[in-house]
Amino acid sequence: MRPVTPDMLTVPEVMAALKVSRWTVYKLIRSGELVSVLVSERCRRIPRSALDAYVARLCEEAA
Repeated sequence: MRPVTPDMLTVPEVMAALKVSRWTVYKLIRSGELVSVLVSERCRRIPRSALDAYVARLCEEAA
């Protein structure tokens, strides 16, 4: 099993990175636009690669 690293972000860390609300982050997760993993019943993590991919998609769409 791979250890948890700083590559796994919490919802508040993603909120800060995107400068959006908690509601917006969960909306992105529910819609499938932002990939996340459920570590336990109430513990969700977002891989940094998923956040990077989401931002890259936004930049491509804006170009």
